[in-house]
Amino acid sequence: MLKSKCIFLNSFTKSDKLKHTFERLNLMMEKRNMNNLLYNKAVECHIYIRRDRDTKETNKKLNNMYNKYSCKCNITNKCSNKNKVYNIYKRQNNLVDNKDKFFCIFRQNFAIGIFERKKPHMNIGTIGHVDHGKTTLTAAITKVCSDLNRGVFKSYEEIDKTPEEQKRGITINATHVEYETEKRHYSHIDCPGHLDYIKNMITGTSQMDGSILVVSAYDGLMPQTKEHVLLSRQIGIEKMIVYLNKIDMCEDQELVDLVELEIRELLSFHKYDGDNIPFIKGSALKALNGDQSEYGVPSILKLLDACDNYIEEPKRKTDLPFLMSIDDVLQISGKGTVATGKVEQGTLKLNDQVEILGIKEKSIKTVITGIEMFRKILDTAQAGDQIGIMLKNVKRNDITRGMVVTKATNIKTFKKFESDIYVLKNEEGGRKNPFSSYYRPQAYIRTADVNCAVILNEDTQVANPGDNVKCVIELMYPLALTYGLRFSLREGGKTVASGVITKLL
Repeated sequence: MLKSKCIFLNSFTKSDKLKHTFERLNLMMEKRNMNNLLYNKAVECHIYIRRDRDTKETNKKLNNMYNKYSCKCNITNKCSNKNKVYNIYKRQNNLVDNKDKFFCIFRQNFAIGIFERKKPHMNIGTIGHVDHGKTTLTAAITKVCSDLNRGVFKSYEEIDKTPEEQKRGITINATHVEYETEKRHYSHIDCPGHLDYIKNMITGTSQMDGSILVVSAYDGLMPQTKEHVLLSRQIGIEKMIVYLNKIDMCEDQELVDLVELEIRELLSFHKYDGDNIPFIKGSALKALNGDQSEYGVPSILKLLDACDNYIEEPKRKTDLPFLMSIDDVLQISGKGTVATGKVEQGTLKLNDQVEILGIKEKSIKTVITGIEMFRKILDTAQAGDQIGIMLKNVKRNDITRGMVVTKATNIKTFKKFESDIYVLKNEEGGRKNPFSSYYRPQAYIRTADVNCAVILNEDTQVANPGDNVKCVIELMYPLALTYGLRFSLREGGKTVASGVITKLL
């Protein structure tokens, strides 16, 4: 019998040492496969990997190992030494020594493979009122795609994974999952619907190429349904699909028809093609439970087909210098600082030099030491990709959401700009009363939210709801801005105006 064996892939500094380690692992795995003929049960291979400096090469080799030997991956953050990991694993799995198992050390922060760009990449997401079933629908989509071998199933608990989300039963942070259809690879953003977390919703929708509006047929149109449609239009989302959820709870067909009519009118009011937008009726919960009736799994397949055929691929600005707005910052122990976000334009490769701008007076110059998308290594990131980038010699507190990472030399930060804004009417979800100069709402620009002052032109005393006005916006701190950039102004939990930058000051 084979004795228990532990291979520890520790901080590689020389390529020959890395090569030797994988040769040794390959020999052991070949021996394992031959011995399986003599054993009544298969010998398992449990793989862990600790931090290493040869990430790209290691992942290529590991990817081959997975495909060749079907290794099992066990994830841990505690990789200070192999004995500690081995003892933890034994304790967790009630093992004793001399079991027929192989071990390799694998860190949680390590990419699990290489991203292969075989299909067009799209960013879509679920929006709508709280408790209308957005997260359940997201989980159901991953379940159906997983059953078709086109993705990994993510349960409701895995999507809403923070303690606060699970305690309150609502989505707080915009969460990303991935899956594929016959035609495309999708990055799916599950946006929060609760009014208190509209900031995270705006960040999520700013990364979308198209959206899925989830409306409960039982509850009908609600305040956040209307605001999410408004924000989607302001951000520039051109295509939207409606999933009429909880249809199994409605016995009155006339009520369902009335809800559909109201939604189409709302979409037409905001200049969407309300008459022709695809409406998918179903039950996300039934689909998640594998129900094969009309409103179960088939409704998800119809939804995915609508995404493929109705939401058009945007023209990516790959010919411009790289620019990405940061939506989150992570500190990975033993690795460094990672910034995540959607690539707005251009391309990015390993070891590219970039500059981080905004919020702080001084910019930060750094080098890209790693690029990943959904924990898979990317050789080249391009416009439209939702990525995480490793930044050399940058501390967690040095950067924050709202900053931009760019290779462009002509992008600067500004605190003032001229703009044309439209002041929303009360029936559109805006203010009841007019405002005057030095009105102070919150400005939402890309992934940033910042206090600002609205300074009206001298010939305009007040801005009334429904007015189009020219004004100067003065920000509390500088942001990386460009001509033609769209933004929203919010106050007291509601969107009060939307605008576009016409001149940088």
